[in-house]
Amino acid sequence: MILPIVIYGNPILRKKASPIDANYPNLPELINNMWETMDRAHGIGLAAPQVGLSIRLFVIDASPLQEEYPEQELDNFKKVFINAHILNSQGEPWKFEEGCLSIPNLRDVVARPEEITMKYQDEEWNWHEETFSGFKARVIQHEYDHIEGILFIDYLSPLKKSLIKSKLDAMKKGKYEAKYKTLPPSK
Repeated sequence: MILPIVIYGNPILRKKASPIDANYPNLPELINNMWETMDRAHGIGLAAPQVGLSIRLFVIDASPLQEEYPEQELDNFKKVFINAHILNSQGEPWKFEEGCLSIPNLRDVVARPEEITMKYQDEEWNWHEETFSGFKARVIQHEYDHIEGILFIDYLSPLKKSLIKSKLDAMKKGKYEAKYKTLPPSK
């Protein structure tokens, strides 16, 4: 089932998400719905707060980037992250243009650490501790920020923030275009 994606201005996007356990109701169905929603919106990652749930869950499928960035080995990078925590980040911050399904039609360059080490559970409730680098680390950090109540625009300089302020204000008022199902911010 396609879920509506929460748009910038909704307070859930600024809330730190809560951990879940194996008793979380209908989790397999939720994960499948998140995959379907992300695919329909042509995204490569989707966090639970983006579909209106303040829980520590996000999904990533970076395989659409494989053709454009073959050296990154993204063709099979499809994962579910539950109760994730970044343990360490290292390497030179590198800049890359990011966008977000919750902030439609707005992109900007964000600097992020090159490598992260993360502890998380998969959909079978197994714990993992892994180190990710390159685009894998970037996509994970973007989605991880969602469960921490952080958006990519928070990393922009004050000047850049002032340049996009009118677009963000319009989004808060429900004035935006998206080619996928959305849930406008509360008025």
